[in-house]
Parts: sequence; C-alpha cells; structure tokens
Amino acid sequence: MLTGEFNHSIDSKGRLIIPSKLRESLGEHFVITKGMDGCLFLYPDNEWKAFEEKLRTLPLTNKKARDFKRFFLGSATEGELDKQGRVLISSSLRAYADLEKEVVLAGVLDKVEIWSKEAWEARTADVEENIEDIANDMEDLGLSI
Repeated sequence: MLTGEFNHSIDSKGRLIIPSKLRESLGEHFVITKGMDGCLFLYPDNEWKAFEEKLRTLPLTNKKARDFKRFFLGSATEGELDKQGRVLISSSLRAYADLEKEVVLAGVLDKVEIWSKEAWEARTADVEENIEDIANDMEDLGLSI
C-alpha cells in the first residue's frame, strides 16, 4: 500500500529521489504518466497493468473515451531507479506538472502522486477547508467514516 507525504527536490537533470518507503511498494518497474489536477501519477507495474485493462474496455467509438486513453497512455513512460534511488522525470511530464525544484510525493493507495510543492500546498489547503463537504459527498458514494 502506498501512503504518506514526502518532500523532495528534482535536480537540474530532472532526477527525483523516490523515498525508500515508497520504493518498497513500487518495485523495480513502474510507470509515470500525467495525472489529474495537474500532478503526475506513478503506478507500480501491477497497478498500471490493471489500469490498462480498464482502459481496454472503453469503446473506441466514444470520443471522450479516446481522449481519456490518449491523456494517460500518450504521456506514459517507464520509470527505472538508478543506484541512488532516483528516477528521471521527462521534461514534458515536468512541464505538465510544473515541477521545477521542490516537489511533494503523496502515496494514495494504488499509486504515488507527484506535485509541485506550491500546487500541493494549494490543493491541501482547499481540501482542509472543505473536508466536511467532501466527506458528505463520499457518503453519497457509499463511504462513511
């Protein structure tokens, strides 16, 4: 299970240290792609394969389904750790998520989200301010706390 929040920085070559706690759950092979809300998604291999299978079920005749697949699959790259536990984030993915120096990695069960520190702080402030409304909406989806 991927959980926790970790602050790190990207070096001038676009390399990011993956925290050891996350490395254990990610394994040796993983996929990095565009995520929702302006972050990146980092999927362990098994979770990526499960996600791909869901994408395969989307109808080719549906424009939104085609766009959805393009969004995730078109930007997907294989992640590989170097000996120092770093992964290279492509320039196009760094640009999409506005990753420059300070970043936050957040484990969210089946994947890791990679955020610019500024975007993460803005998002979490908004969530904290609205958590009661969000919790009520989750109850409508069948999740109660």
